[in-house]
Parts: sequence; C-alpha cells; structure tokens
Amino acid sequence: MKALDIEAVQAFVLTADLKSFTRAAEALDTTQSAVSLKIKRLEDGLGRRLLERTPRVVRLSADGNTFLQAARNLVAAHHGAVSAFGVKRRRLVVGISHHIVGAELPLLLKRMSGAEPGLVLEMRVSTSREVLADFEQGAIDAAIVLRHDNRRRDGETILEEAFAWMAAPDFEHHPGEPLRLATQAEPCSVRSMAIAALKAAGIAWTEVFVGGGVTTIGAAISAGLAVAALGRRVAPPGTIDIGPRLGLPTLPSRDVVLHSNLSDRQSRSSLKALAATIRATASA
Repeated sequence: MKALDIEAVQAFVLTADLKSFTRAAEALDTTQSAVSLKIKRLEDGLGRRLLERTPRVVRLSADGNTFLQAARNLVAAHHGAVSAFGVKRRRLVVGISHHIVGAELPLLLKRMSGAEPGLVLEMRVSTSREVLADFEQGAIDAAIVLRHDNRRRDGETILEEAFAWMAAPDFEHHPGEPLRLATQAEPCSVRSMAIAALKAAGIAWTEVFVGGGVTTIGAAISAGLAVAALGRRVAPPGTIDIGPRLGLPTLPSRDVVLHSNLSDRQSRSSLKALAATIRATASA
C-alpha cells in the first residue's frame, strides 16, 4: 500500500468530526468536491469504505470508526513533526455571544486546537452588544454575535439560530399562574425578544432565575425551575421545546454573524475553521 496522504487523513478526520463534507471544506478553505476526492483516494488506498454517505448526513462506517483514532494520532504526529524546530505561536482574540455557545464549547475548542496546535485562541464570552462594542473599539480581532438590530448589516452570516421555549420535560405550569422564566440580566436582546413575545400574546410571566450565560440558564431549566428562550442548538441535552404544550408564541430566529477585519491568510483560515465548527453544531 502507498504511504497515506496526510491531507487526505486530515480531511477524513474533519469530515467525521463535523459530519459534513461541506463543513470540512469550509474549515480547510477548499471545495466540497476536493474533500470528497481526497477521502475517496484514501479509501481506495486502504481498500476500506470509511464513510457512509447519504443525501442528508455523513456517518462513519464500521471501518471508519476503527480507523478514526489512528487517523487522529497520525494527524497529531504530523503536527508534532512539523513543530519539531519550534512553532511560532499566534494569538487570535475572538468575542462571542453567550447565546451562541453552550455545552459544545469544549468540543469546539478541541477541534480548533487539533486543526492548528500553534494557535492561542482567546475567547471572550459576553452579550452580543458588548462583544460588538469591543470589536468596534479594536479590543478583539473578531466578533461572533446575534444580529439583533439594523445598526450593522455587514459581516458573514454563519447560520440562522432557531429559538424556542426550552424546559425540562417534567416542568409544571399551573393555569392561571404567571409563566416562570429564566433569563439573562438586562440589557439582553434575547430577553427583550422573549418578553415582547409574551406581552404581545397577553401571557403573564415572572422572572424566577437570572443567569450569566447559556450554561447557568440551562442548569435552571434542566432543574425544572423555569422556562427559557434559548437557541435549540445550545439548549441542554434532555430539554424540550415546551412552547406548543403551553400555547406559547413562536419565537423569531436570529442570524449568527461573524465580523472581522483580519486580512492575513492564517487568521482568515482559522476563522473559517471556527465558523465551520459552529455551523456543524447545528446538525450535531
């Protein structure tokens, strides 16, 4: 058998992690057809089918699952060999809205580290308004935020975040009582969106928990304390959209937007990989 093409192995690992040829291509800053061709040649060289392809999803085959850890080790060894004489460390400071990252943040960081070991990623999590203000003041290199008004219409739309009334399956609401809410502290565009929707529908509500991010709000709803307006993508595992059951109004979606003024190839490539990883969490 010929020696394995390290770029093909890396493409396989990314496709397996992101569960998408399209997302892997975005992360590698190439085309979907190029990624597909690399993996096809890798499969031909191994004499094994590594991925099961369907129109809507990409899954590991039994052989792919067996090969994946060895492939990760090979990519890691390659990075180690390349950095044997020292790697110049790069720092990328990214501000991100706390409504955009949830329990998947450790996996997101792991994928970024695996893609570029020499990258020091500094991530600042705050409200979309605060992140955008930091970006406009030059305090951060890039901003990933919810588009909550028409003040800025530029930036790259990464995905459309679908919001819903999330709660524990056993959450109890007694008719006639105000809806118990878990929210962010003011000012928060998602909090405002949720309250405006309830007021328009004539539904009484009361705050029973004020959190400092999706993680704390997620803990409150998982415990059955309240209902929260959260992105479906970042809601805690096991929680459900309780809106239809309680007759709550439909919440609008919001665009997740990437702002950056960086022009160097390495930084833009890192941001593409980050954006692709966030997109992949929408179908994970």
